[in-house]
Amino acid sequence: MKQLRAGVIGVGHLGQHHARHYATLPGATLVGVCDASPNRAQLIAERHGAQAWTEPGELLKQVDIVSVVVPTSAHFSTTKACLEAGKHVLVEKPITATSAEAQELVALAARRGCVLQVGHSERFNPIMQRMRPHIERPAFIECHRLSAFGERGTDVDVVLDLMIHDLDLVLSFNPGPVEEVRAAGVPVLSPNIDIANARIAFASGCVANVTASRVSTSKMRRLRVFQRDRYVSIDFQARQAIVSRRVQVPGAKPTIDVESYQAGDEEPLRLELDSFIQAVKTRTRPVVSGEDGAAALNLATLVLEAISRFTQRHSMEAAAAAAFSQENV
Repeated sequence: MKQLRAGVIGVGHLGQHHARHYATLPGATLVGVCDASPNRAQLIAERHGAQAWTEPGELLKQVDIVSVVVPTSAHFSTTKACLEAGKHVLVEKPITATSAEAQELVALAARRGCVLQVGHSERFNPIMQRMRPHIERPAFIECHRLSAFGERGTDVDVVLDLMIHDLDLVLSFNPGPVEEVRAAGVPVLSPNIDIANARIAFASGCVANVTASRVSTSKMRRLRVFQRDRYVSIDFQARQAIVSRRVQVPGAKPTIDVESYQAGDEEPLRLELDSFIQAVKTRTRPVVSGEDGAAALNLATLVLEAISRFTQRHSMEAAAAAAFSQENV
């Protein structure tokens, strides 16, 4: 099967790695990159023997597949232009800034017969891939995704920046329809929410407790899943996991069998892009489809709405308490 001609729109901190992998992945050839900064586009293009553009239109004439790695606010317009040009697209998470935009892209991709994949790379973390067969019918899920503060990603709330990775993972375990979302969050170092916690209850009875912070002193990427007969703990950074199973021997008390796992050092992004290439070549549904990306964004939107309700309620209570105090001075 022929090599797919690949391009990258946006070659900043993350986009440069998309270009790096396309340049060496079997099944694809990096044709060119596009960036608003001519110097940046030229630098990355020369590094990989590709062409450089500052406008997506010229790049789209030369490629079959494209990664969209621009700021979230530009995901919709850029991806829409790519799909309208008949190109297969991998857009970084979140798929768009709003659910309505996400649904429009999903519908457009279907009309144009294009593969639309969303960059939820944690799905491709080797330890997640190894542990997925151990996760069935979760009863309780706990997620912690903590980072130190940096300027990248602060154009959106931490829910769309970091938490959405775990929201996608939770939904990938098929817990069923969302029944209730409670959440709280506050800005700390940026104008947007920098730390947030959400409690999500599903109609199946499963509950997910999800915490995300970009103002922590240390980095953490952990997922814990509790099931009827086992407990799975995953450390995405160390690529390690523990599975604790309940063992019942007739006539004896139940015991716990603990098994440890260590995954390899393959780059999730490289595995993700290879999966995208294979989905395009075989015309099959990608591992993280546009529909999956839209579902994660829908849940993230519910979390943000719950945070807004929580903040408004407590602001009103604080204002009422202050007024009462003034009246009784």
